[in-house]
Amino acid sequence: MTRPPVKALFWDIGGVLLSNGWDRDQRKEVVTEFGLDADDFQERHKLIVPELELGRLTLDDYLNQTVFCRPVEFDKAAFVAAMEAQSVPDEAALKLLQHLAGSWRMYALNNESRELNAHRRRTFSLDGPLLAFFTSCYLGLAKPNPAIYRLALDLAGVQPGQAVMIDDRLQNVEAARSVGMQAIQFKDAAQLQAELEELGVRA
Repeated sequence: MTRPPVKALFWDIGGVLLSNGWDRDQRKEVVTEFGLDADDFQERHKLIVPELELGRLTLDDYLNQTVFCRPVEFDKAAFVAAMEAQSVPDEAALKLLQHLAGSWRMYALNNESRELNAHRRRTFSLDGPLLAFFTSCYLGLAKPNPAIYRLALDLAGVQPGQAVMIDDRLQNVEAARSVGMQAIQFKDAAQLQAELEELGVRA
């Protein structure tokens, strides 16, 4: 069966273009740095984080429930700065993104809180190559719910078979395929470039 030509690329951010923003490893690093009770923090985080990533809770409210619910010897600005410092670029993946930007319609499709998404967009200049951000905090839906893929496709005006989802998590890749998108599980930039070229995606 012949695949339709690709018209648009949808990129995950955490684990592809950048490190994960506030995933397990990042949380562990910051919790250790500030000497928090890791078990208590994790239980509080688990209960509230879906609301944060769906845009129904501010970062300030999240921190009030998970960190600043008891007296601590540091301020909120210092903790937020430590959270933001966990974001580091995958330079090779960002270079590939920039390389493709002039030739392809490209969008973000990711799960992230509003404040962290804004920080990462600004710090790593993602608004240039990516035309729009179909992020969980803006859409009120999160991967791997198939509905977020369908909504992103509708908003971009792209048929599923004409779109490629790039994500590091297999479950998200499978969910993209379930709605008819082509999808690549990201391992590294070289592997991604090779698989995109197989689909006819070149600068």
